[in-house]
Amino acid sequence: MSESILFFNALLSGVTLEPWHIAFIAAAFVLGGIVKGTLGVGLPMFVIPILAYTMPAAKAIAILMLPVIVSNLWQFSRSGISRAGVKRFLPLIIALVITTLVTVRLTLNLPDAAMRIIVASMVLLAIVLLSLELHPEITPAHEKFWNAGVGFVSGLMGGVSTLTGPVITGYLMALKLPREVFVGTISVIYLAGAISVYGSMLSYGSIAAREITVSTLALLPMSVGLYIGQKLRGKLSELMFRKLMLVFLSVVAIGLIATTLMQ
Repeated sequence: MSESILFFNALLSGVTLEPWHIAFIAAAFVLGGIVKGTLGVGLPMFVIPILAYTMPAAKAIAILMLPVIVSNLWQFSRSGISRAGVKRFLPLIIALVITTLVTVRLTLNLPDAAMRIIVASMVLLAIVLLSLELHPEITPAHEKFWNAGVGFVSGLMGGVSTLTGPVITGYLMALKLPREVFVGTISVIYLAGAISVYGSMLSYGSIAAREITVSTLALLPMSVGLYIGQKLRGKLSELMFRKLMLVFLSVVAIGLIATTLMQ
């Protein structure tokens, strides 16, 4: 065990880990995978605020790189979305990518305390948006304009926290997409956003070999959770699961703000 702790401490420079930290991080990825596998969304929104209790928020965002990209690639490969489906949401994806690239550049040098507050605030905003379940009627004639607007707002959120999901989730639900098409569509959009965020962070030197190594190791617990979530999908009430997740995330986000302000 001591060799494992020394190994992780060497990988995560600037972070001192105890045995329970390693178990805590692994558990966060398992639970995040369960959420992702069950709902098709929610991996970064669930994992980042939890990891921010044990490490700087920017480092937590960095080590989610491969779990986020791989999980969305996996869901996209199993979905029913077509090339025409991707083309339908191209304005959203373009707006998301451009806004994300600009926003990441502006937030990379923020102090850790500011990043923690931003992450927690974005989670709380996400909880409010998902709880309200705003599903406006969107006509095909106005869909392109909605696509661009949703992409812009989601890019702003994603650039500072990688949490692009809430606005996009509500928008796609308003379009009443079939479940598997919904999962495939949101996986493509998330994938575009994730590549933009992490590509920028790599180019600016915010992700090094250490973070990539830990991100690779995190694939195992995430995959376990993803498998469990896939098995649970359809066997439990999605509404109840979503409500429990939102309550849990509310506690995590408020706690993260409180501990940051008390430091």
